[in-house]
Amino acid sequence: MATQQSSGRFPPIPRRGAWQPGFWRRMVCTVLGLCSAAVVARAQTFNSLLSFQGTDGAFPYYVSLVQGENGNFYGTTAGYGEPITNGYGNVFEITPTGTLTALYSFCSETNCTDGKEPMAGLVQATNGNFYGTTSRGGANGYGTVFQVTPSGKLTTLYSFCLQTGCTDGEYPEAALLQAANGYFYGTTLYGGANGYGTVFEITPAGKLNTLHSFEYSDGASPYAGVIQARNGNFYGTTSQGGANGNYGTVFEITPAGTLTTLYSFCSQTNCADGESPYGGLVQATNGNLYGTTVQGGANSEGTVFEITAAGKFTTLHSFDSTDGEYPYAGLVQATDGNFYGTTYAGGASFYGTVFEITPAGNLTTVHSFDDTDGSAPFGGMVQATRGSFYGVTFEGGTDTDGTVFSLSVGLGPFVQTLPSTGKVGANVIILGTDLTGATNVSFNGTAATFTVASGSKITTAVPTGATTGTVEVTTPKGTLKSNVAFQVKP
Repeated sequence: MATQQSSGRFPPIPRRGAWQPGFWRRMVCTVLGLCSAAVVARAQTFNSLLSFQGTDGAFPYYVSLVQGENGNFYGTTAGYGEPITNGYGNVFEITPTGTLTALYSFCSETNCTDGKEPMAGLVQATNGNFYGTTSRGGANGYGTVFQVTPSGKLTTLYSFCLQTGCTDGEYPEAALLQAANGYFYGTTLYGGANGYGTVFEITPAGKLNTLHSFEYSDGASPYAGVIQARNGNFYGTTSQGGANGNYGTVFEITPAGTLTTLYSFCSQTNCADGESPYGGLVQATNGNLYGTTVQGGANSEGTVFEITAAGKFTTLHSFDSTDGEYPYAGLVQATDGNFYGTTYAGGASFYGTVFEITPAGNLTTVHSFDDTDGSAPFGGMVQATRGSFYGVTFEGGTDTDGTVFSLSVGLGPFVQTLPSTGKVGANVIILGTDLTGATNVSFNGTAATFTVASGSKITTAVPTGATTGTVEVTTPKGTLKSNVAFQVKP
């Protein structure tokens, strides 16, 4: 059903166009069969769970799925939906086995005041609802921030370009983050005081505060959102701008809005350090930040990089088409300590890949898409509490409208806390699999009182005497540990 006309704003492609450096290599590989595939990782199981059909959505974009309290996954598509004449995307729920429910179709209100074309995924807040952005639509036509319940009731919290000259921002294309203070933080692609995009804060009630307007010299056009590091500050990337021109940056911003540019890309000859980061960052267990660039690197086909909070930068890997090219999405650090991500193109069939990379930079291709099981994954992946990864592709599948997939690489189950930081006495939700019959919950060894709400959810509170460390849940099947340390705040 892939006949929907592009809005002119997606999908973005590398600026060099079709004749990029990997083109002739792909031609030789395809015609003469002279190229061998990249090294494949340890035994894994890949499943194409669903092919979008248009009426249930199409073209999931920069979407990383989020696991809900019920164990199912939630996401968005940028196109189609029901009624299909609207064609402006939806919010969906999908079970781990692939049963999909379309929860809400955008442009259901006159003049699309509810928003249209959500490019990014959702975040589940501590109140159980999901929050996200639409890149267009809303009361002013420049995008929205919305809340949607697990049953699909949508509330528009804010419509951008409410202020004169769109100083509050326009076209948000990134997912939101719920910070430790309960507020949400995000970015807009354009708008702001200088037209180059913004970083904003918004309350659950919809009160928006612009923290920073990019000036081009400190970055421009952030496609990705921000993360909150353990020091309480936020970190993100811009796809353009910076000290070296139109190549992008890594930045730090305080909750009060003071921004510091940590790194400007293309600081090395021929942009060997990468250029144009579209994906966001992840803070690893070692405290450093990791991310990707769409272009640049030794082969001009994108990179994986590491950067410290002080701005010390290291290129870990340069893609060469055979192991993937153009990684638009960020990374996820899995419970084995390695990072997992996707590339938009390249791989054995040139339809994109899933890869694993160690903190030292050793990369392995885990899966190469072949179009029938998906194509062009713009979004990243989420590691579910059962241990497997889940993700989406922008195109491919039986109807060429994109897919949802799962991938197991043999990692075991774990638990996840929502939120991952809090003071003594703060309420915490623990997400997991097969939690029924749990007999003990502890925060870094300190026992906590708890209630098993369902097989996928436990409610608890940070106990007196708790310190920062791993949350553990004892179940009839064994002890499950949290994927990240819970930060106990004073």
